[in-house]
Amino acid sequence: MDTTSQTLARTPLYNLHVELGARMVPFAGYEMPVQYPTGVLKEHNHTRTQAGLFDVSHMGQVRLSGAGAAVALESLVPVDVVDLPLHFQRYAMFTNEQGGILDDLMVSNGGDHLFLVVNAACKQQDVAHLKKHLAGRCEVEELADRALLALQGPAAGAVMARLAPETAKMIFMNTAKVTLVGTECFISRSGYTGEDGFEISVPGDKAEELARLLLAQPEVAPIGLGARDSLRLEAGLCLYGHDMDVNTTPVEASLGWALSKARRADGARPGGYPGADIIMRQLAEGVARKRVGLLVKDRMPVREGAELVDTDGRAIGKVTSGGFGPTVAVPVAMGYVATELAKPGTALQAIVRGKPVPVEVVKTPFTPQRYYRG
Repeated sequence: MDTTSQTLARTPLYNLHVELGARMVPFAGYEMPVQYPTGVLKEHNHTRTQAGLFDVSHMGQVRLSGAGAAVALESLVPVDVVDLPLHFQRYAMFTNEQGGILDDLMVSNGGDHLFLVVNAACKQQDVAHLKKHLAGRCEVEELADRALLALQGPAAGAVMARLAPETAKMIFMNTAKVTLVGTECFISRSGYTGEDGFEISVPGDKAEELARLLLAQPEVAPIGLGARDSLRLEAGLCLYGHDMDVNTTPVEASLGWALSKARRADGARPGGYPGADIIMRQLAEGVARKRVGLLVKDRMPVREGAELVDTDGRAIGKVTSGGFGPTVAVPVAMGYVATELAKPGTALQAIVRGKPVPVEVVKTPFTPQRYYRG
């Protein structure tokens, strides 16, 4: 007898997923839809051409309140929170003493509070980490009664403007409070697909009503975890626990762009977070390995865990994410290679079932990002 289903949590949209014919799978401790009857390929293409609705309610939502919240959070992340503009959000990472990444997260400035979205598999440890290190400096509150929906794709802006006209003036990484299905929702113009879109935090008891309202719009279809993965891979976006982890620093993960100038060695508030010395040394001196994009020169998809070798057959890295890219119509991957081989155009091979498959190091994203910047 399968006992795992007894211990898995369900999001407020579980019954709706089942009603829509979703294939449910265990993911980060939840029963989640991996795909709907149309299948991953059609779901992926629908998101790229129209608008897809994702249930991301398994993610953690956390509110930090108190006058010292921004300064306090800066003691745990290598990004600028103090000067984050009102009603904007920023990508951040929790680091450990070795400079490794404990989790990646989004942080937004709500005025009298900060709002954080953290990964599902890490949320318990993240909340514990915040409470332990920020105790007495700000209030840490997990918003466990809220759901999170993502509306993604080129039609997302038109759909949201129809339901909440004030969202039309929002740009990429803007946040706002809007009323949907008669309740206050917190939304950001962001997402995990490389497309324009929104993430909507809604009270759990209103989540199904909101999801049905969104799905009633002609452009919107439900999208599962399968297409979520292929969409974010094409967009060159990291998945925590795969493309980065506690043994990977932001510099190795090619996330230097996310390390705010203010927190660097020559910035206004340098260091002061776990592993800062290591990360700043790597920024100055470089690293031995780097995350790169890989274009597969074969029809054979190259998956996570495949070994990467140079033209002499010497092991030089590993694939951390890979699969078929429906938009680019070829298999794509990301992985870590020795820095001297990280230059775009470098020819390498991935070992798949004992056979070498030719791959080429390329710049990510594989398909252009289309965030709405006004």
